[in-house]
Amino acid sequence: MEDIFYWCRENNTIQVRLWLDDTENDFNKGDDHGFSALHWSAKEGHTKLVEMLLARGARVNATNMGEDIPLHLAAAHGHIDVVLMLIKAKSDINAQNEHGNTPLHYACFWGYQHIAEELVNHGALVSLANKDGDTPLDKAKSLLAKRLHDLAIESGQELKKISIKDNQWLGLKTRSRDATLSRYKGINIEDLKLHTKVSISPSGETWRGRWQNNDVIAKILTIREITPRVSRDFNEEFPKLRIFSHPNILPLIGACNSQKHLVTISQYMPRGSLYDLLHSAAGIVVDTAQAVRFALDIAKGMAYLHSLERIIPEFFLNSFHVMIDEDLTARINMGDCKFSFQERGRIYQPAWMSPETLQRKRADRNWEACDMWSFSIVVWELMTREIPFVDLSPMECGMRIATEGLRVQIPPGASAHLSKLIKICMNEEAGKRPRFDMVIPILEKMGAKF
Repeated sequence: MEDIFYWCRENNTIQVRLWLDDTENDFNKGDDHGFSALHWSAKEGHTKLVEMLLARGARVNATNMGEDIPLHLAAAHGHIDVVLMLIKAKSDINAQNEHGNTPLHYACFWGYQHIAEELVNHGALVSLANKDGDTPLDKAKSLLAKRLHDLAIESGQELKKISIKDNQWLGLKTRSRDATLSRYKGINIEDLKLHTKVSISPSGETWRGRWQNNDVIAKILTIREITPRVSRDFNEEFPKLRIFSHPNILPLIGACNSQKHLVTISQYMPRGSLYDLLHSAAGIVVDTAQAVRFALDIAKGMAYLHSLERIIPEFFLNSFHVMIDEDLTARINMGDCKFSFQERGRIYQPAWMSPETLQRKRADRNWEACDMWSFSIVVWELMTREIPFVDLSPMECGMRIATEGLRVQIPPGASAHLSKLIKICMNEEAGKRPRFDMVIPILEKMGAKF
């Protein structure tokens, strides 16, 4: 990890920014004690660094080895500006560490009245007990305790003591995955423990398994013959998909290149794909506010990919290729990119594709505009909770989109703002479609209304 933690402690914003710009660097990883870059910046009160890391998508509720989130550290060290930033970024205000202490416990113990008041005003519970049975009010001096007691009553809090409950068995903590995944290029296939076949597609078999004590997804590519050229191309192209520097990109974390198999490995996402989330019976309810958040995440991820030199031969945006993290962050899955030696010219989800993608050769397409069309279909999917052209076979769907003007229809009563965005992004003239960096502020403005 070079000296990223030292640079955060020393407030070296220039060096941290340069480090973050390297796509291979994962700023959500922790040091030997699980402290992430955001943990250290919050602890030291470096507001510019905290602001930078939050803007890049640092996990605001990641925990260190003691189960502290950054808000614990900012509150314990009296950094009110950082506390307010973390609250605005939706930090878990009542998070309990291994001792059962919340950020409010520490603010009360150290006598940081302004921080304690802000925490209570934003929903911190004054009656939540730690493992010793002490509430924040028990840790505060009398005047502060009375002030917080009165604030809690004004905000309608119940003052009956709430005993601590051990929720770790529920799998709610966010530390283990991000702090321990290693990033080696070459992985011995014998080290992979694959146990459950997830799916089979023309491009390969997808398995769930374990590697280095972490849950992973392994994709065994379908290759007729692994020739020396295919092996060489795989080795050249795979590293380009290890994009660790953006929160809305799900990178490949490893690969196996043997004489028998080519395998890509990525982090397991328990919520599955956006398609699964929207269309399975077990999916969550996605209201308009959440739909806008998902769309914003996807737009940010695609804008980042478009800011790079085209790194991969082909990537087709659709809801199958967007994974949902446990904190409901949408992430573009690099594991669904097609390598140059895979199924050239074959298309399997035409419903999300622009007419020119289906009509023209790869060299004749405006890829950015094609991606924007696909994005509009995903937004339509988020808005309607429907599968585009579900009653048509892929072949018929693709033919009618390309030659007969088949298009998704916006239903009556749909969100006016999302409907307008879809129409803009689906402009029949590719050159008139917006870029993703133009769409992001529109979605941010929409999101602020919810």
